[in-house]
Amino acid sequence: MAFKVGLLGLGTVGGGVAQILLDAKGRSPLLQDVKLHRVGVRSLDKPRSVDVPEALLTTDLEGIVTDPDVDIVVEVIGGLEPARSLMLQAIAHGKHVVTANKAAIARFGPELFDAAKAKGVYIMLEAAVGGGIPIVQPLKQSLGGDRLNALLGIVNGTTNYILSRMAAEGADFAAVLADAQALGYAEADPTADVDGLDAADKIAILASLAFGGRVNREQVVCEGIRQVSATDIAYAQKLGFVIKLLAIAARQPGTDGQDALSLRVHPTLVPLGHPLARVDGAYNAIFVEGEPIGQVMFFGPGAGAGPTASAVVSDILNVAGSMQGRDRDGAAPLHPLLSCSHHDFFPIAPAEDLHSRFFVRFLTQDMPGVIGRIGTCFGDRGVSLESLVQTEVKGDEAQVVVVTHTVRQGDFQAAIAAIEQDACIRKVDSILRVL
Repeated sequence: MAFKVGLLGLGTVGGGVAQILLDAKGRSPLLQDVKLHRVGVRSLDKPRSVDVPEALLTTDLEGIVTDPDVDIVVEVIGGLEPARSLMLQAIAHGKHVVTANKAAIARFGPELFDAAKAKGVYIMLEAAVGGGIPIVQPLKQSLGGDRLNALLGIVNGTTNYILSRMAAEGADFAAVLADAQALGYAEADPTADVDGLDAADKIAILASLAFGGRVNREQVVCEGIRQVSATDIAYAQKLGFVIKLLAIAARQPGTDGQDALSLRVHPTLVPLGHPLARVDGAYNAIFVEGEPIGQVMFFGPGAGAGPTASAVVSDILNVAGSMQGRDRDGAAPLHPLLSCSHHDFFPIAPAEDLHSRFFVRFLTQDMPGVIGRIGTCFGDRGVSLESLVQTEVKGDEAQVVVVTHTVRQGDFQAAIAAIEQDACIRKVDSILRVL
């Protein structure tokens, strides 16, 4: 049985997908049955790095998703619209959908998956998180027998590149960002990356897969890396840490006694001995903890034509393999390990109930009793301290660095608010979380 693919988009990722589908030699034998049928582009005249037969190209994207000959629609145009509408149209016409669009899946996942279930088709999204790292299907299948407790990772290559450069060179954020933009590692508008929005999309998707419930993307606590300074990185190194932008999903007891999800993205001090501390440059890594598996980490290139196209094609092969021997109208049931099987929203812990360790730098007056007053403010609000030290003195000012034990965020914030009212505190210079 031959499977015909309609490809929406022929940019970096789309070009990589087309190249694989047009040159199946040496790849999975199943690819011999997968044919690139139509390719949707914005302009027919644009020069392209991939030699796609002109007869396959069209600017009529709706024509692709409604074409009765197309079995699988691959959406790699990105963004929210028209991607969402095109995927819904494809589903309505009985097409399976393969997408690399984390933003659309994170925001419109329930709508898309409900539509797919009603029509008996797949939505596959391996390429939406982690580029070429196989993580979606392992969470659905290989780790399906485990009770997963935590999933944390470096899922944005741009921010990891910037933080790695800052650590290696002692440079400030703004200078490294400008250089990263000039080199093409960061977009002209870097907001989605450096403010953590891209990572928040991805952890929402991963949490849904790992913990078997739908996630409201708007409930992800999100902080970016703009406030991370060279001074923070230097202090982290002295204390035995490296700073990474982590996306974290973890079980924690809810206020009603039931499990809730701690779901957040923020710069984090990672101990140098942790596997994530050694992930540098534009690479991604996802660290999973579960029972009985223990700890396992997935590592690899998080973006780019080759890695992401590889993930897209793996999804095409999964759909084609599942559909072998089925009627063209998809009368047989969907494979339960490939389709989305959960429909209830997982409870998300509110921001004030999240538990974490914290690193804080204070700029204070250099006078007796300051450290004691800071310690008292923390202690009065139930915040236990791992360390509290004065690190340097310049004139009449001193730097005081605090690392807490794991504490409730609401209690920590109450302590900080009280400390800021103390006349001897000139500035709370930095607050970061610690793994």
